[in-house]
Amino acid sequence: MFCEVNMIKKIPRKVVKLLSIIMFIIGFIFFCIWQNNSITISKYNYVNSKIPQNFNNFTIAHVSDLHNKMFGKDQIKLLNKVKSISPDIIVITGDLVDRRKYNLDTALMFISGAVKISPVYYVSGNHEAWSGKFPLIKEKLIDMGVHILDDKSFKLSNGSSSIHLLGLSDPDFLTYNYRDGTDTSKMEEQLNMWSTDKNFKILLSHRPELFHLYVQNNMDLIFTGHAHGGQFRIPGIGGVVAPDQGIFPNYTGGSYNKGLSTMFVSRGLGNSIFPIRIFNRPEIIKVTLKTQ
Repeated sequence: MFCEVNMIKKIPRKVVKLLSIIMFIIGFIFFCIWQNNSITISKYNYVNSKIPQNFNNFTIAHVSDLHNKMFGKDQIKLLNKVKSISPDIIVITGDLVDRRKYNLDTALMFISGAVKISPVYYVSGNHEAWSGKFPLIKEKLIDMGVHILDDKSFKLSNGSSSIHLLGLSDPDFLTYNYRDGTDTSKMEEQLNMWSTDKNFKILLSHRPELFHLYVQNNMDLIFTGHAHGGQFRIPGIGGVVAPDQGIFPNYTGGSYNKGLSTMFVSRGLGNSIFPIRIFNRPEIIKVTLKTQ
């Protein structure tokens, strides 16, 4: 016993410190792997008296910002998560691909499985816009049975009732890079055309930072992405940085209410410029519609 105590005392402090640093680095690596690959499902009930009775308990799975990310062989882990929701429809709010590491096949693996689960409705994101390959992306998605809602509306019927799905093309189809800013003229024109529609309206758009436009034009329920959850989240505070919102952005994840409008922002699934997420696991949103 005396010998063992002596040996412990002889371990230099520098060695103990080095071992502690190594253990911390190993732990941090495993934490980051888990944070970037373990998908969470965020569940919400959305109540609105405008929802027709036939759409009570109608379930929506919201997916955004895949950015070519793979979740298991043939996207099986992601597809199993979506399937577990038993959605009536799946909505996708852009950035299936990443323009910097473009790989359409990984996105199509997910889509091929998703369309077998439920009808899929999609709008483009800035990475589709700047990839220069959107005509091909659009063609492939249509061939697989996806409903493309870029600047289009879709009447979703159930029995004698219906709700309207609306979609906006990403504004970066009008620009070349971040230095050009965001040209919302086309979006504003399209939203204004829909603003007087008295039916219950669900809007799909990539951009959460334009919430004020959706509110001004009387959108009821909005699904967006783009913010990646703020990339690094500080517990109790929120996201640290988001594209087109900067430092400590306003809209990074969860639900936001203003006037008669409610917006859900997906934290997304993949990454773009930053390769890791911290306190910000990949997310699928489940929203169940409830009428009063």
